[in-house]
Amino acid sequence: MRALPHGETVTIVRPGAAAGYDEYGAGIPGPSEEIPVPGCGVAPRDGNAAGGNEQTQARDTVIIGLTLYAPAGTDLRPTDKVRVAGILYEVDGQAGVFRSPFTGSSGPVVAALERVTG
Repeated sequence: MRALPHGETVTIVRPGAAAGYDEYGAGIPGPSEEIPVPGCGVAPRDGNAAGGNEQTQARDTVIIGLTLYAPAGTDLRPTDKVRVAGILYEVDGQAGVFRSPFTGSSGPVVAALERVTG
């Protein structure tokens, strides 16, 4: 799949490479890298699915989700975040890749994005 002609540009925010280690041996990430990806499709996900809304300690927790359709070949990792319309979302799991069994052409990279509030 090529970039969608009327798609929007999203930004992948990738954690920087380890810039050192703390006193416990855990890596300290360097500055984040921002990668613009033009020609993406973004669609809302059902927020009422299992676990979509719940009440924890008298506070409502709302999980807001989107589905991202990025051009074929987009490098999207589970540790990335994605900025859509100025709002930062986390990648929920591994992005999927589709190849047509009929033509062999590559389809979009599909990823679930979520933002938790509350």
